[in-house]
Amino acid sequence: MTISTVPPDRNLPISQMRYDPRFQVETKADNFDLASAFRLVRRRMIMIIAITALLMAPTVTIISGLKPAYQAWARLIIHQPLATSLGADESHSDLLDAKSETERLLSRSIAERVVHELRFNVRPEFNPALREISFIDTIRAKLRGLFDKEKPTPPVRDNIDAIIPEFFRALGVWHEDKSDVIQISFTSNDPELAAAVPNRIISIYLDERKDSLGGRLDSAQEWIRQRITEQQARADIARDAARNYQESMDVVSKEDAQDERIKSLIEVTGREGKIEESRLEVKATISTLEAADNASVAAENIAVPDNIATKQRDLRAQEQDLARLLQTYDGNAEAVVDLRGKIQESRADLNLATKQYLQTMRAKLAALDHEAKSIQSILAEAHEKRTRDAMVQTELTRLQHIADKEQTALDKLEDQRRDLAAKAMLPGAELEVLSPASVPIASQGRGRLFYLVGALLAAISGAVTAVFVIEMSDRTVRSFDQMAAMVRTIPAGLIPRLARWENSKTMFEHMPVPMFDEAIRTVVLSLKQSNGGKLPNSIVVTSAHSGEGKSLVARSLAIELAAAAIPVLLVDGDLRRGKLDSFFRSGLMYGLNEFLNGQADIRDIVYRHPSGIDFIPSGRFSLQRRTRSNGLAEIIEMAGAAGQIVIFDSAPVLASTDTVHLTALAERTLAVVRWGKTSRRAVEFSLQQMKGSRNSEIVVAINNVNPKLHALYNFTDSELFSKSLMKYYSLKS
Repeated sequence: MTISTVPPDRNLPISQMRYDPRFQVETKADNFDLASAFRLVRRRMIMIIAITALLMAPTVTIISGLKPAYQAWARLIIHQPLATSLGADESHSDLLDAKSETERLLSRSIAERVVHELRFNVRPEFNPALREISFIDTIRAKLRGLFDKEKPTPPVRDNIDAIIPEFFRALGVWHEDKSDVIQISFTSNDPELAAAVPNRIISIYLDERKDSLGGRLDSAQEWIRQRITEQQARADIARDAARNYQESMDVVSKEDAQDERIKSLIEVTGREGKIEESRLEVKATISTLEAADNASVAAENIAVPDNIATKQRDLRAQEQDLARLLQTYDGNAEAVVDLRGKIQESRADLNLATKQYLQTMRAKLAALDHEAKSIQSILAEAHEKRTRDAMVQTELTRLQHIADKEQTALDKLEDQRRDLAAKAMLPGAELEVLSPASVPIASQGRGRLFYLVGALLAAISGAVTAVFVIEMSDRTVRSFDQMAAMVRTIPAGLIPRLARWENSKTMFEHMPVPMFDEAIRTVVLSLKQSNGGKLPNSIVVTSAHSGEGKSLVARSLAIELAAAAIPVLLVDGDLRRGKLDSFFRSGLMYGLNEFLNGQADIRDIVYRHPSGIDFIPSGRFSLQRRTRSNGLAEIIEMAGAAGQIVIFDSAPVLASTDTVHLTALAERTLAVVRWGKTSRRAVEFSLQQMKGSRNSEIVVAINNVNPKLHALYNFTDSELFSKSLMKYYSLKS
């Protein structure tokens, strides 16, 4: 690895000045404008294209199978026969009910006749048995077979039950809301068939209308004659009963007397309602006073006399004075004691006045109860008298009403009989065809290109919407702006992503990656500035979860310091999953686990790499018992005595408690966060676990940053890699 300048000695004295971190996070308003949307689309362009392609694949198949459809329609008006309007008043209409006639045109019998006469059974468009099974239908049938044990019955070629639904899908019969014009349309791939169906429906409708009306009139006339005979007998019986009752009871009119009694009854009923309202109010007041333990609290919730309200206000004022005195004096002061005595007297007076008011309310309730009973007795007597007087008149009215009702029914039946006799001599309906169906010249609807463009626009809209949803639900760390709310964190910089060949060929082979090298130097500078101007003696490199690049950052820091002629001791502190030994290939038999368990000496676990880095592997993972509780502190002390900087590649914070103990021993902690993978919640929780009295401020570096995508975000550090990226790719080209 190359360096641009010779770094100063870290042990040289520095001036007494404050060192601020190089990266100052500026909180930026999370405004969403058109530029942000454009950046989002650019960075998610591959996903948008993939989703659009997935959505368009079945749509293109469906659109390519579309056939041109032709639609023909006929317009008509259905009238009553002209003779039915003769002798009628001017308001009578000669039009039939358009809704009913529309339903008749959609009847099953007409549909079956059209299907048979025009031979729909030989047309694959309407006969499912003649169609070829598509690939999608085959897949649907197989999926249905996984859940349904019964095998589907294949369609029969001449089965009209399968043809009729297809016929009704192509047929349209409706009437306009503002007129009685009925329109019949039919859609088919054959233009001649589309024109033939509406015209044939009209002719079949006239035939069936004539046949059905004749049969209905014959049945109705026979039924009317039977009903007239029965109704005549009932009308005679009802008239005789009313006449006999009137003669026997000698009924006379008493309307004036009844009106006077009704007026008196209404007045008494109103008085009873007012008494009941007063009783409810008095009962509510009594219940409130009896249920409350404190008279002052009860008096606040109801309307009370002025004397009680005055005593209540005086008591409240005395309590407020007592509260103010207690803020100045203690509870044994003479003024406080006197005021408490006055409060007790006021409270006793208020309780006494409230009890007296309660007694008054009870007496008032008794008086109201007595008055209510008197009113109820008067009402009962009035109701009984009125009922007796009205019974005779009511019975006579009922009998007369029954007689009139029976006579009205008889008259109506006679009218219906005469009307049916007249209709039997007339045709069922007269039909006026405004425009018969003709063979259409052009197909119905849009062309395939239109649907294809519409589907493409819809697929793009769906893809962009999905991308927006994914972006809004993204809770991973991508910038230090998102960590601004996390207190006591020091940004150490953004570390760009290394390609696989760069990750394998850099480090010890002197093949520099300018952007990555500059980012590591930035991290070193941030560690130095956060430590008062000199590099810390011990550094712990950790992360929230595994796979976030902490080992890469740890060894890159060690290599950078070694290249600057600074003694470094790199320790693989992940005692369960450490893999740094495979990178250095030390070949040592023992490691940090053996040292902490007392099975090896410090000299047996240190490996001297040709690059100038001293390395301690993690050792065997199976060892759990640790006899040297202060072994890590001994390593830090030994390295400090030798003038070395100790870098611990520790386990993830959320996976091991050893890291929390190690951060308490080390001078500085470097938390590595993976760009676009580590969640903000995990970062915040892990930082909270590591913060202690010695490690109050934690240096944070964002690793594995994609420079191209990062430049498309609306963060304050989005332009950090722009110039370096342009220079880097120009050098590669």
